[in-house]
Amino acid sequence: MDWVLIVFVLFKGGVFLAGMYFAIKWHYDREKQWADRRVLLRAGARFLAVFAVLLLVLLALTFGLARMLGMDLSLP
Repeated sequence: MDWVLIVFVLFKGGVFLAGMYFAIKWHYDREKQWADRRVLLRAGARFLAVFAVLLLVLLALTFGLARMLGMDLSLP
């Protein structure tokens, strides 16, 4: 089980670095579009939708992995 911590830390670091790169690139590319209010609202709605879907996927993967490893997920 020692390898699990190493894999999770490396994965988290990779996701963090990729997120930082794409956040900086996105802000740099979209700097001029924020003047239009409709573009801002559309981008915010799209971001919220993607965030909600990714959150549900992460939750499903977390519970799936926990069950696969034999963890008890029942409430007391």
